[in-house]
Amino acid sequence: MHPLSTSRLFLRRWREEDREPFYRINSDPRVMLFFPACLTRAESNAGIDRMEAHFVEHGFGLWAAELIETGELTGFIGLAVPRFTTHFTPCVEIGWRLGARFWGQGLATEGACEAMRYGFEAARLGEIVSFTVPQNLRSVRVMDKLGMRRDRAGDFDHPLVPEGHPLRRHVLYRLRAAEYQDQLRQQADQQ
Repeated sequence: MHPLSTSRLFLRRWREEDREPFYRINSDPRVMLFFPACLTRAESNAGIDRMEAHFVEHGFGLWAAELIETGELTGFIGLAVPRFTTHFTPCVEIGWRLGARFWGQGLATEGACEAMRYGFEAARLGEIVSFTVPQNLRSVRVMDKLGMRRDRAGDFDHPLVPEGHPLRRHVLYRLRAAEYQDQLRQQADQQ
């Protein structure tokens, strides 16, 4: 599969040289604020291995997000089938994790728009979901910008986060293919 691209990003498969910068992202307490813990080098490497295996199994995944201008790894953006079971699975999630120095530039939204386009137009998904802890306002803003809607009845306790942990509760956002197509039509009408 060829990399996807936006005006500033390549969304591509993972390379061996991504391991060190990805570990630096995953070991930054600012980046991992809304996760139970920072990742060790071994956990970060295992994450890359899982993401690559996901591409093989599903034909899409969490792409390495590379800044076109500099070739730097900014983090990941893409689509994934969650590894847990809850009331809304099986499903495909859109997600992102960028290094802190890449925040506030619209890169997550830019890359996620392209990942969503791929999900609905190339992979022909019927629905894409996203979820995070309620406190993660940066990610919630990206979900809103993508046109996703909050499913308050769908909020859930994340099964991979221990009971009693303050980050266990998650909010759920959804976007169906028909809603995505409606958004595209509205955008075209406004031009």
